Amino acid sequence: KSGGKKKVSKTEQLRLQKEEEERRLKEEEEAKLQAQQEEAARLEKERIEQEQMEKLKAKDQERRESELAELHSLEQKFLSAQQWKMDYRAYTKWEHYLSCDGSPDPTVLQEINTFMSLWREDQNEDIRLVMEKGEQVLNLMEKLQFLLLDTPPNELTEKETVQYQESILELQNLLHQKYNGATEHLLKAANMYEDSETGNMQAVIKDKNVTFCIWANLKKKVRFKNHVFCDVQHGFQLPKLLAVSSVAVRILHTCYDHVSPLWLQCQSVPKLEVLASKDLNQHSKDSVEEPEGEEQQVREEPNMSAEEEMCSDGRKTAISFKEQSNSIGDINEMTEEEIEKKSEILDIPSQVRDALLQEETNGKEKEAITDENVVDLQQFVPVGGVYHIDALQLPPQVKQVKDWRMVELLDVGLEAYPYPPEDGEDTTHPPIQITLRLSDRVMYFEDPVIARWDPAGQQWRTDGISNVTYEKPEKSVTFEMGAFYTIALLQDAHLNMPYQAWELQPTAMDEAQLVVTTVFATVQIRIKGNQCMLSSVVVEDRDVLSHITGKWTSPVDLRAVLKKAGVNIFPGEYSHKFVSVNKKAGLAEVRAYQQMALVASAFAFAWSKWNVEAGQEQIVLKVSEHLKADSDKDWSLYMFNGEKAQKLKITETSEAFSEELEEDSEFHSTLYHMLKDSASKEAIDKVETASFLFIDVVYQLLLATRVLTYS
Repeated sequence: KSGGKKKVSKTEQLRLQKEEEERRLKEEEEAKLQAQQEEAARLEKERIEQEQMEKLKAKDQERRESELAELHSLEQKFLSAQQWKMDYRAYTKWEHYLSCDGSPDPTVLQEINTFMSLWREDQNEDIRLVMEKGEQVLNLMEKLQFLLLDTPPNELTEKETVQYQESILELQNLLHQKYNGATEHLLKAANMYEDSETGNMQAVIKDKNVTFCIWANLKKKVRFKNHVFCDVQHGFQLPKLLAVSSVAVRILHTCYDHVSPLWLQCQSVPKLEVLASKDLNQHSKDSVEEPEGEEQQVREEPNMSAEEEMCSDGRKTAISFKEQSNSIGDINEMTEEEIEKKSEILDIPSQVRDALLQEETNGKEKEAITDENVVDLQQFVPVGGVYHIDALQLPPQVKQVKDWRMVELLDVGLEAYPYPPEDGEDTTHPPIQITLRLSDRVMYFEDPVIARWDPAGQQWRTDGISNVTYEKPEKSVTFEMGAFYTIALLQDAHLNMPYQAWELQPTAMDEAQLVVTTVFATVQIRIKGNQCMLSSVVVEDRDVLSHITGKWTSPVDLRAVLKKAGVNIFPGEYSHKFVSVNKKAGLAEVRAYQQMALVASAFAFAWSKWNVEAGQEQIVLKVSEHLKADSDKDWSLYMFNGEKAQKLKITETSEAFSEELEEDSEFHSTLYHMLKDSASKEAIDKVETASFLFIDVVYQLLLATRVLTYS
């Protein structure tokens, strides 16, 4: 037992327990004291921070009035742009009147009616002449559509709006009637165009707007039931019944869509949905009246180059008009009464009410679509034009008798060949197989939806179409249909939403570049003066759509061209129902776009991942002073809610979102003054001297793309 442990006495145990208890009490006391000290330090820190915050808020409140006055002075550029465009519309109308070039003014009802009457009476139905005249008709319609989108509601009466819409519809109908007349004229002499191999007639005639394919079954042989128009690779396979009948097949492909409802063709930039979480009237009282609302959103820049070409003597009068008007001095020529009047027109709260009312009404209309075969044109849109595929009665043919050419004339005009035949028997008839070679001028990012036009219901439907095969490498689609229909290829309007990233940066004085990156494409848009240009569309590391790049145009035309080409980066009124959006308060979003546009000549802006974390009331974005196009950007994060701007301490790589202020920074009432705190004199000089037309174009593009919500 001498090698074992010694037994601890009871007295020793008590002593050890006492020491342990004393140590524990001492540690608890020390911990309690430390916690009290830490709590006191925390409270002191919070008190100091609160005092600092109160000082910053008080300082912000003190200078709020002067800052808003300074911002108001800058915002007069929006009103100057609106005034300039109103004057320009009147100026171009007068220039057209003076040119006396023979073309009608589509806004003058008498002139456009005379134009249509004269063309109706014109009996020359040569297809090439119809195509040539058709281009003039399309230009007239584009002018009317541009006016409907470009003109603020206070300048366009309801009567004028209805008149323009009716003129567009009448021109569309007349143009199609002329193509039908030209088709009948061509078919009467079908035997003059016999193919040496098959004995049947075939012809392909096309221009930049229309591809006209016609085939006439002159020999009526079953073995010739298939045909491919070699020039365009459109083709068909007929059932036996049609292969032995006096039938002609027409595939009329129009790059334009005159079939869908007019509202789809004249869609303006939608109004922003404004949250009613704050007192809107207080917003308007606390801040200057802002040039925002429907008229500001749907207004776009006129296409200067197109208007120049209208002048008969070739003088670039539009440019000289721009040079005369584009000066900052124009802002100061407005009287206070004029500014107040314009501000009343552009008051935000009234536009908010209109937007909410319109949204509620349209929402009810949308709910009426219950048939799953009816295409919802808020979600899917036709791209690549329309294919009118018709079976036609072959009219009596021209006969050559000695030196005479004779043809039997019928009063019925162009007749459709009924298929399936209306024989009253409940029998099934084989479908018609159609192959269409799709245009290289349109991007189909996914397999297109094939739909047929239902004239009775005035809607696109997917029933009656079967066995669809889409060959992406060949860009062709083959399908079967039970009858002859007008066909369109539809694509989800929101394939490119939400955007993955975006960036707006200045490149020179009154020049900038907007880059929007989507899942499928990277779209680059250049801005210069009062116009913009599509620089490039990159898909899978290759440039596409070269036919629409490199052309200066207006924002409204650029939006139409890109959507027509299948690259839609412009949210519609109902897009938030189909896209997972980063919803923001409307007033904050609008004011952010306005102030971004005001400083876009000297500052770069970009997407931030923290914008999602900031909630609906706050907007977070990256900003950097950027005076040289090739210089690196020193990004900082800023938060803005429409009434207060601040610089954030976090960076894009921080682990969590925090609203903590950057050290030695303050609050400001505007994003402009927040940036001004750390901006160079050169940057501020650029902001103050930037052209009002450049600022307005930047604003239009930001409103049209809504990058702060759809990214």
